[in-house]
Amino acid sequence: MNTAELRKKKPEELDALILELMREQFNLRMQKGSGQLSKPSEIKRVRKEIARAKTIIAEMAAGNN
Repeated sequence: MNTAELRKKKPEELDALILELMREQFNLRMQKGSGQLSKPSEIKRVRKEIARAKTIIAEMAAGNN
């Protein structure tokens, strides 16, 4: 999901997305620990998506002050 799509969402939707991505990140870490992870680059992708969503939430909060 790119930043333009994320900026169109409400903060509540972004919070839900972050929660979903954190669950995905946890599952990927468990797969990595058990040796079942087929695409190691997925961990990096999820981390970046979480950071992107958190950044947009912070920008929205700063814009409302």
